[in-house]
Amino acid sequence: MALLDLNALPMVRLHPVANSQNEWVALRMDLRAGSVPEGVPALFGAPGVLAEIAPLDCVLQLADPVQLTPNLLTLLPPNRVVLAFAVGALAQEGTAQRLAALIDAGYRLMLDGPLPPGAARPAQVRAVSLDCSAAAPPAARLPAPCGPHLAHGVDSAARFNECTRAGFTWFSGDYPLAIETGERAQDGASRRRILGLLALLATDADSRELELLLKQDPALSYHLLKLVNSAAFAVNTAITGYAQAIAVLGRRQLQRWLQLLLYARNEADGLPNLLLPLAALRAAQLELLCKREGGERDAQDLAFMTGAFSLLDRLLGMPMAEILAELRLPEHVAAALLEREGVLGQRLLMTERGPDAAALARARVDAATWWDSQLHAYQWAIQVGRNV
Repeated sequence: MALLDLNALPMVRLHPVANSQNEWVALRMDLRAGSVPEGVPALFGAPGVLAEIAPLDCVLQLADPVQLTPNLLTLLPPNRVVLAFAVGALAQEGTAQRLAALIDAGYRLMLDGPLPPGAARPAQVRAVSLDCSAAAPPAARLPAPCGPHLAHGVDSAARFNECTRAGFTWFSGDYPLAIETGERAQDGASRRRILGLLALLATDADSRELELLLKQDPALSYHLLKLVNSAAFAVNTAITGYAQAIAVLGRRQLQRWLQLLLYARNEADGLPNLLLPLAALRAAQLELLCKREGGERDAQDLAFMTGAFSLLDRLLGMPMAEILAELRLPEHVAAALLEREGVLGQRLLMTERGPDAAALARARVDAATWWDSQLHAYQWAIQVGRNV
């Protein structure tokens, strides 16, 4: 995909939206504080932007429907874009008519924010978007049985549960990172196997050594065999053994996939682990940024590993320093993971917090390259979530 015009490109971060089954269903983009007439063409005017994140929808948060001119709407296909308008727009004359026109054009609408006292919700807008970072609304306060209702700013497991009880079915926030240690079913022996496998993955380990450790880990073995038999690899015969799986993937791809499959250690019939697509997202974006600046293949592999390993402390319920003590990682990779130091560490930090001008400068990345790498990374993370 061609890079966008740097001068017109706003610094917008995409936020994943998941349903109650821990599946990504959309990406949220907040333009409420930006310049919509310039931002929409810059973000959606390039060919293939929505194709990159297919089949997910884009939830576009805006201040007021008056911002969307007919020319801008031509860039926003109704079957792929959900429009979420701030409730303050209801006070503007003509808003109800504009919302009705958008619905007639096929758009799905949300009202974002709590209704002011005495204000009535337009009957035609049946979905709610709400910042739940401070609190979730009481149960049964949302329009029912309409929706889907989106809770964003959901940054803890407790808040996620509150929002579920309140009737929300779409969720966005850092709650996947806030799993309590006690919720992880990692016993001492399992943790040692994971750390042993990570040590092998961080070096040029022999395939036989990987195979021996895989045989000791039924959950990881299940996910590996499920992966190689998925549509992503289009093999003609069922893969049932470790040696076959290694042959199909190749050593380099095997190591990359195992770095991610560590996050898919739930039971076969359990919910997906939302840490998996997040780790894939970080890994793919750091790899592409390294590649774009001319990094060699080994440097790209280390960038990928940095993103993939960046959530191990959440997965294992261990301090990152203890994890790194078990691994033999290059100094700059360890510094990036532990302290977010160096260029690699600054890039990792941006995948976590989003960019600003100063952060981009420290990471030696321009805004257009950042946006392009973000789209590429989401495309790959979406595929990972669908195939694992």
